[in-house]
Amino acid sequence: MDDDETDRTGLRRLTGAYRRVYGRLPPPVQLVGLQLWLPVAFIVLFCFCYIAAFHAPKIHQAPAAVAAPAPAVAALQQATGTAVDYRTVADAAAAQAEVRDGSVIGALVDTTGAHPTLYVASAHQYQTATIAQSLFTPVFAAQGKQLTVQDLAPLPPWDSFGMTTMYLMLAWCIGGYMVSMFIGMMGAPLLHRTRVAIIVGGAVVLSLVSNLLAGPAIGAFHGHFWQLTGIAIGWIIAIGLTVNGLSYFAGRFITLPAILLFVFLSIPSSGAAYPTWMLPSFFGDLQHYVVGYGMTEMIKRTLYGVGQPYAFGLLQILCYAAAGVVLMAIGKPFRQRREVRRILAQRTTMMADAQNANREQGLKLRERVLAHYGVPDADSAEDAEDVLAGEELTGDAFSNYGRPLSGLESGPGRDEHRTHAKGRPAPPER
Repeated sequence: MDDDETDRTGLRRLTGAYRRVYGRLPPPVQLVGLQLWLPVAFIVLFCFCYIAAFHAPKIHQAPAAVAAPAPAVAALQQATGTAVDYRTVADAAAAQAEVRDGSVIGALVDTTGAHPTLYVASAHQYQTATIAQSLFTPVFAAQGKQLTVQDLAPLPPWDSFGMTTMYLMLAWCIGGYMVSMFIGMMGAPLLHRTRVAIIVGGAVVLSLVSNLLAGPAIGAFHGHFWQLTGIAIGWIIAIGLTVNGLSYFAGRFITLPAILLFVFLSIPSSGAAYPTWMLPSFFGDLQHYVVGYGMTEMIKRTLYGVGQPYAFGLLQILCYAAAGVVLMAIGKPFRQRREVRRILAQRTTMMADAQNANREQGLKLRERVLAHYGVPDADSAEDAEDVLAGEELTGDAFSNYGRPLSGLESGPGRDEHRTHAKGRPAPPER
């Protein structure tokens, strides 16, 4: 026996011993314990993606446009140091275009004249507009000049700090991944067309609900309802398809890649909370690939006429949707082959063992509860309904998987079941 085989045998023995010890715990405790990986993963991701990104933001290499000759640009660079990365543009029109699409924090024109001007767009990001003013106003004040600030896209009073776009994006992200997350966790046998139908239906509902609440109900944005609803539907479908494709590989652990991709990496890298040039470079490198950036840019373009062109966001939607379709096509046969190997090897999972044990315990508990209420015959649905007046006693999804237990169901077809020895309708075969 070689070393690799010895290692595998030792690992199997170790895991087998662990499973035997774990299996002695009460079944509900087993089920809870098998899900505790999620809060641990959540805390770890929160620390590495949020705290690490946001605990010490600093101004470094902030992009700024300037329409000025080279000597003037060099003087500005010397005055601001590494805080600003200047980009030379041809004229004021080009400078304004850079500001409107969010490529720069601001644009300077007429820097050598008596009345220099700074263009900003607070609707694209309130923070960058404020930072630009704080950076450049002292520079020109030292020269005895007053800097004129012109806001090309001011924020409306109902979105005074420009946070609506970030929270709309976050709502759409969470809605998109949660629909497919539950499909992956609970809908393994579903056909592709059924999964896609649920994703599309969920996208329509979630888009309408989120935009109705954020717009007409709360007043976070005015107008553009149907445009935003259409954008939301596209994004939620794209995210849903991606998570659905990943679920074939991740199984019940699908929550982890879903929140990693569409929340923990997407939020800091999108630039919606802080400009990415204030964060570790890792997040800036991801910016053009995360859904959060494409979503917020499309929302800003719709509401305020600033941000990247729609083509960028639409391309992202198509890429994520296509990736989801490819993952679905590859993932389903992968999952089936893995299941066949597991069955042939007569292996079970810890979750399946815990669910089966919990169901058996639930059946025993039900018998005791019925006996406590004076229904010694657990198969008597009629007595149970009379005593409990329709009280729900059949446990949770892990106990019955949606199937009726002990004849407690009611409805058409009940009298067609076989007759019990006491003359009452007996439950259907389990």
